[in-house]
Amino acid sequence: MYDEDKANKAIKFISALKHTKGRWAGDPFQLLGWQVKDVLEPLFGTVDENGHRLYRKCYVEVPKKNGKSELGAAVALYLLMADGEFGAEIYSAACDRDQASIVFNVAAYMVEQEEGLDKRLKVLRSTKRIIYPATNSFYHVLSADAYTKHGYNIHGCIFDELHAQPNRELWDVLTEGSGDARTQPLIFVITTAGYDRNSICYEVHEYARKVKEGIIEDPHFLPVLYGLPEDEDWRDERNWKKVNPSLGQIIPIEKLRASFKEAENIPAKQNLFRRLRLNQWTKQETRFIPMEFWDRCSKKSSVKKLKGKTCYGGLDLASSVDIAAFAKVFPDEDGYFDVLMRFWIPEENILERALRDKVPYDVWVEEGWIRATPGNVIDYQAIELDILKDTEIYQVEEIAYDRWGAVQITQDFEAEGITVVPFGQGYKSMSPPTKELLKLVMSQKIRHGGNPVLRWMADNMMVTMDPAENLKPDKKKSTERIDGIVAMIMALDRALRHEESNIEVWAV
Repeated sequence: MYDEDKANKAIKFISALKHTKGRWAGDPFQLLGWQVKDVLEPLFGTVDENGHRLYRKCYVEVPKKNGKSELGAAVALYLLMADGEFGAEIYSAACDRDQASIVFNVAAYMVEQEEGLDKRLKVLRSTKRIIYPATNSFYHVLSADAYTKHGYNIHGCIFDELHAQPNRELWDVLTEGSGDARTQPLIFVITTAGYDRNSICYEVHEYARKVKEGIIEDPHFLPVLYGLPEDEDWRDERNWKKVNPSLGQIIPIEKLRASFKEAENIPAKQNLFRRLRLNQWTKQETRFIPMEFWDRCSKKSSVKKLKGKTCYGGLDLASSVDIAAFAKVFPDEDGYFDVLMRFWIPEENILERALRDKVPYDVWVEEGWIRATPGNVIDYQAIELDILKDTEIYQVEEIAYDRWGAVQITQDFEAEGITVVPFGQGYKSMSPPTKELLKLVMSQKIRHGGNPVLRWMADNMMVTMDPAENLKPDKKKSTERIDGIVAMIMALDRALRHEESNIEVWAV
């Protein structure tokens, strides 16, 4: 049932606070429509038969700059002072103490700006703690290793940016039984969307979605979701307004337009815009290769046409229990580059791995895109023999290789008279050909033949950037395997080094 007085009490308390940042700093907290209707009224006004707050968890997923931190800080102060709980323990939690301190710092500023609060509360910035002596209650920022400690008696927890949690341990510690001794505990989550669909945040996001859609019935869970569905056009400004409830009030439309323009011109920023500004759960943190352009490069060049032609190789052995990749890049006189790939995977447990990873390794093996070698590790001798066969069919000028795990096989190639070149995986070596790959894809001057394994890896690929805007593929942050793309980048580097018109790209 709904108790209007309880809802109004929370709204009145929060409205008496003051903003802490920007042009509104020092002004009364003017709540926005969505904050009242979607969050505060149902959260504090919905009660059980005993008049206690019904909702125990509130999950607010909304794009950045829509006022999440200020709302979280205001809720924390209300739980600390006005919720009728003696000895209340309120916590800020996040992926690390600095992130958790963001909401706390906003709350501390709110207290310090209001004389009535400043006299009743004691702010200890050095220990990230606010004390309310009248009820022996406190609000405290948790340290990064909080998951190692148990025994919390939580009345309220503001969980900031859940998508950034490296694992589920902190979430489990703070949500499983930690508020059982309280009459009406509350976990208040404020987050943007993430990219890791194996994360605790995506698990909670999906739970919230199912509660909102009526698939799951949970009267104690309040879902507040603002996110653009994947099948809606992320380029349409009308859709921006649907998922940014503070647009035109906190967020000027010009800010979104500027971010959108960057995303259009720099493909690596497209996913950032979609995730942070539209709250879409993207596949990886920073999409580097726009797949609509990649798919336009699917034209095949027949092996017969390429037979005897000059090419350059790239070999990435990766792990002996995963996928090894060999790329051959053929420069054409018309400025195009043809790509042929080989992949290897251990034969043992392919079907189980396909089911576990939801990747059709077994189908790709059956269709000939991947070669399965006997046993539970890749047979490097099979790789060596396959590449030697390639040198008989094509004119392989050089093979670039990642030094990791390639000592023996490269020595064998040298003994066969094949030129091998060690290739560093840092920014200096990887950045020029990585950027060139993107140019070639965008201009449709790569012909990869629609290889499905390579496409999967292109879609997985994430890059990192140093302060000088040098790029490199990031295997650790990419959602799944990218070994074929890394091999192709190394091969492309060797091909372009031998193209006189491109030599200046590698001036280092």
